[in-house]
Amino acid sequence: MAAFAPLDEPLTNGSASKKKVAYFYDSDIGNYAYVAGHPMKPHRVRLTHSLIMNYGLYKKMEIYRAKPASRLEMTQYHTDEYVDFLQKVTPDNMDNYAKEQGKYNVGDDCPIFDGLFEFCGISAGGSMEGAARLNRQKCDIAVNWAGGLHHAKKSEASGFCYINDIALGIIELLRYKQRVLYIDIDVHHGDGVEEAFYTTDRVMTCSFHKYGEYFPGTGELRDIGVGSGKYYSVNVPLRDGITDQSFKSIFEPIIKAVMEYYRPEAVVLQCGGDSLSGDRLGCFNLSMKGHANCVNFVKSFNLPTLVLGGGGYTMRNVARTWAFETGVVVGESIGPELPYNDYYEYYAPDYELNVRPSNMDNANTPEYLEKIRNQVFENLKRTTFAPSVQMTDVPRDPEGMDDEADAALDDLDEDENKDVRHTQRRWDKFVEKEGELSDSEDEDIAGQNGLRKQPGATRRRNIMDYQNPYSAPEFGEDSGMGTPDVAVSQDEAAPTSGKLEMDIEPPEEKPSEVATPVAAGETAASTAASQPASPAREAVDNDGDVDMEDSRPAGDQPAERAGAQVTPPESPQPAADVAPEATTTAENEDEEMAEGEVADDTSIAKEEGREERETEDVAGEKATEAEKRVEDTSEEPTKENTKEPSEGPAEKTVEKPAEPPAEEVLEKAEEKPVEVSDEKAEEKPTEKAAEEIQTSES
Repeated sequence: MAAFAPLDEPLTNGSASKKKVAYFYDSDIGNYAYVAGHPMKPHRVRLTHSLIMNYGLYKKMEIYRAKPASRLEMTQYHTDEYVDFLQKVTPDNMDNYAKEQGKYNVGDDCPIFDGLFEFCGISAGGSMEGAARLNRQKCDIAVNWAGGLHHAKKSEASGFCYINDIALGIIELLRYKQRVLYIDIDVHHGDGVEEAFYTTDRVMTCSFHKYGEYFPGTGELRDIGVGSGKYYSVNVPLRDGITDQSFKSIFEPIIKAVMEYYRPEAVVLQCGGDSLSGDRLGCFNLSMKGHANCVNFVKSFNLPTLVLGGGGYTMRNVARTWAFETGVVVGESIGPELPYNDYYEYYAPDYELNVRPSNMDNANTPEYLEKIRNQVFENLKRTTFAPSVQMTDVPRDPEGMDDEADAALDDLDEDENKDVRHTQRRWDKFVEKEGELSDSEDEDIAGQNGLRKQPGATRRRNIMDYQNPYSAPEFGEDSGMGTPDVAVSQDEAAPTSGKLEMDIEPPEEKPSEVATPVAAGETAASTAASQPASPAREAVDNDGDVDMEDSRPAGDQPAERAGAQVTPPESPQPAADVAPEATTTAENEDEEMAEGEVADDTSIAKEEGREERETEDVAGEKATEAEKRVEDTSEEPTKENTKEPSEGPAEKTVEKPAEPPAEEVLEKAEEKPVEVSDEKAEEKPTEKAAEEIQTSES
C-alpha cells in the first residue's frame, strides 16, 4: 500500500506570503435561528468572530460590514418570483403561501423563520462585496464566513440554503475576470453552484464530496458539464472516513493540474466545516489542520481569492477551524491555547484550538484514489487551454460598490465624528504594520467589538507594576503597626516589666501597726486554715491578664523558686511576724486588682483557677512540712524575741525577690490564669480583726 504525502508545514509569523485581507462580518448574523432543533445555526459565525478578535487576528486585516444584498442584486441569478416570495413570507402568514412553499421547496430542511430575507441579504451581501473589492484590487483575499450556501438553486431552496451567495459572488467576479475557479471541500456536493455554471467555460467547478446514498445525490465522476461547459465541471466522489493524508494526496494533485490547464484569474474557495471529524451530519475524518491545509495550498498560487464558509453543524469545531484558517489567510500561526472570549465555555473540556481525527475506518483506498486522479487528468486534457473570452464592455458597477461610494462614506464619517479619534469605520480599516511594538489606544472600541482582556495579560505598562519588594510598607495590614497576634518581643514587653516591678515592691510598714506575736500567729493560722488556696499576691500586666508568678501564699513560696533570700526566723512561730506584712500586702494588691481587673477574664479565670489551686495546695503543704522539720532541728530562740513586745514590733529583714524575665512572666500569665475570687472580700474583715487585736495588746 502506497504511503500518503505528509501535510504541509504551518506558516511562520513574519513570512513573505502575507496578503492584504478584507474580512466581512455583520454582528446581526448570530441573531437569526432557523427553528428549534435545526442543525443549521448561524450563531457559529459569531463564535468564529469572537475567536478571531481575541486571537488578535483583526489587527492583520480590514474589517467590513457589508451592505445587505438588495432584491435587485439577488435577482442577478435567482428568479424574481422566488426572491419576492422570500421577501414576503413570514411565520405568521406562511399558511397563505402553502402552494408557493411546495413550489420553492420551503419546508422541512429550509424552514421559514423570522428575518429570513434579512439573513439571506447579509450572507449574499458579504460575498458580493468581497468579490467587488477583489475586482477593484482593494484586497488580495476576501473572507466571508457567513457565505458559502452552495445548495440554493435558481428558483428553489435546498439543503438549508435559500440564496446562492457563491453564484452571486462569481457573477460579480466575472465582470472583470475572464475565468474563475470554484473549489468546494464541503462534505456535500456543491450542486447549486455547478448547476449555475454547468454550461459555460468561464467558470470551472471542482467539488470534493461524499458520494453514494448521501445528500444531494449528485456529483458523480462522470458529471463533467454540457455544451461549452463540457469538461469544466470536475467532481471527486469520495467515501467515508477519509483522513488528512488521503485528502491531501488527491486534493493537491488535482488542484495543481486545474491551475495549469485552466489558468484561472480568481478563485472562490468554499470551506464547509461538515467535512471535519465528528460533525453532526458529516462522515469524513479530517482534522482542523488537514482542513486548513487546503486553504494554505490554494493561497500559495497567489491569485485573488474569495474564502467562504458553508456547512458545519458542530459549532465549536467549525468555529475553531474557521478561526485557524483565518490565521492561515493572514499569515499568522496561532497557538493551541484558546484565548478567553464570550463563548469560552463552548470549548470544554480541553479548551484548545484543535479538532482531532477519530479512529473510524478509511474506506478510500490508495487504489481507489489513484483511479479518480487518472480519470480527472484525462478530462482536463480534453479542455481548451485557458479558454479566451470575447471582448465586451464591463457592465456598470452596482450602486454602493465603487471607490466613489467608499470615499463618500469616509467623508461622511469624518464630518459626523470630528472630535472622535477612533471611529468604528477607521477602526475597521486599520491594519497593524510590521514592527509595531504596542497596541493603539483602542481599548474601548475593541471591547465594543467583542475583544476581551485576557486573564493575566497586561495591555500596557503602569508605574505601579514596578515596586521595590524590599521597601518597608508605609501603611495597611503589612505595615507592622497592628497588634501582634502570636508573640511579643522583649522591647515591646519592657513597659510591662516596669509595672511588674511596682507590683512586687514590699509595702512600707506603718509605725502604728504593732502586732502581738501570739495573737497574730493565731489569726494567721486560722486564716491559712480557712483559705489555704487564696493567693497572697496577684500582679496585673498592661493587657489586664493576671500574673501567675507569685500566686502562692507568702509562706508557701520556696526560696529557690522565687529567687529571694530570707533571713531564718529566730522565733519558732514565724507566722506571727509575717502576718502584718501579708495583711498589708493583700490590702495593697486588692486596690491594684480593682484597677486592672477585667470582668470577662475574671469569669473565665474562676473555672480554670480552681484546678490550679488544688495543685498548688498540695505543693504548699509539702513546703510547710519541710519548713517545720527544719525549724524543729534549729537552735532554740531567745526570750527577748518572744516575750518583750513592748520594745516595738519585731523587725524582720526581707530582701526584694529577684525579678523574673518579662517573657517568662507573660508566658506564665497566659498559661496559668488565676481566679479572682470573691473570697477576698470575706478575707478583709478577718485581717482587720487581727490588726485590732494586735493594736489593743500593744
